[in-house]
Amino acid sequence: MYKRRNTVMISAGLFLLTIIIMLISVGIGESNISAETVIAILTEPLTHQAPFWLSGDATIIWEIRLPRVILGALVGLCLAISGAALQSLFRNPMADPYILGISNGAALGATIVFVYGAAWALSLYTLPLLSFVFGIITIFLVYYVGKVGNHVPVNTLLLSGIAISAFLSAINSFMMFTGGQNLQQIMFWMMGGLSGRGWNYIWIIIPFAIIGSLAMITMARSMNAIMFGEESAQYLGIDVEKMKKVLLVLTAFVTSAAVAVSGVIGFVGLIVPHIVRLIVGPDHRILIPVSIFTGAIFLVIADDFARIMISPAELPLGVLTALCGAPFFLYLLRSKRGEL
Repeated sequence: MYKRRNTVMISAGLFLLTIIIMLISVGIGESNISAETVIAILTEPLTHQAPFWLSGDATIIWEIRLPRVILGALVGLCLAISGAALQSLFRNPMADPYILGISNGAALGATIVFVYGAAWALSLYTLPLLSFVFGIITIFLVYYVGKVGNHVPVNTLLLSGIAISAFLSAINSFMMFTGGQNLQQIMFWMMGGLSGRGWNYIWIIIPFAIIGSLAMITMARSMNAIMFGEESAQYLGIDVEKMKKVLLVLTAFVTSAAVAVSGVIGFVGLIVPHIVRLIVGPDHRILIPVSIFTGAIFLVIADDFARIMISPAELPLGVLTALCGAPFFLYLLRSKRGEL
């Protein structure tokens, strides 16, 4: 039985665990900086302690590692709550933001910037802006292609998402093939990662992460209702078609924001909500908050492995999540084939 007190206690515990893991991650990197020094640098604005560390160490912590770890947590939580919402909407544990083509749409916006240049527009913000715009256009295209009369059957919506995702992927591949000297840039973006991302990327994604998380939490009861079927949800007074639109737009906003700052990082929205559901159950009033923190923890730890596995080189984060996610997808396909 759901108890609000349990949700608050579990969320508080996961919040503390997230902070601890983020602090540990800030200490991980090619430059060997002790844990004592990392803590002293991070707490210096509060303690006003006389610096005993090198100025270069402070620059590494404040300008490179800390924004990277925070960005990883924000991207992880965005992808995790998007996956939880879509799995509820489709009543399918294999649904995630990528299956609707949102990430391929956002990636197409990034590819256009790489191929045609950004000098004509908004400089640094051109890439995230176009990624975001194309992600939103994609979800509306998927919605209207999947619409039948005044209704949008879930199965039709799912199939239209798969078809449009494949089409956008083909356009991306074509542009990469004809991109010439920009091919390497596009490839790195398509493989996903957090390398070289500073505070400006955090300011881009943080409004979407906060608004998306709060909106998903407030819609938890409606998501619970729709899990029992559209007719049951309507019987409970929920406007199902309106809810579909709101959830799709929310997931498009949140996922596009994540892709805009990190490139294509797949399977987080598939793995995290499914594992959380196995642990805490299907009630979205606890599933959504726990997915928020678990998604953040998952991607921060995954980024740590991406940095150290082949050090001093760095493994693209999207490659690492795909190495984890593809076998997990096959496991779901085998174990749930009777329910899909």
